[in-house]
Amino acid sequence: MQNINEIITENLAREITTSGKSKTEIALALGISKPTLSQYLSGRIHPSLSTFAKLCAFLDCSADEILNLK
Repeated sequence: MQNINEIITENLAREITTSGKSKTEIALALGISKPTLSQYLSGRIHPSLSTFAKLCAFLDCSADEILNLK
């Protein structure tokens, strides 16, 4: 069974991958570096709440889905 961190990482990666936006475009919109975005995708780190909110808005996705709060 996956822990919550793995679930968040998987859901976040899915939303980023299916958004059709490039990693460069996403990083620029969020004001972060591409390596930081890559760390989000690998699960090494998670975004701050403010960055997470910006990411959800930019990707037009639900925070509930990423956080598995259905």
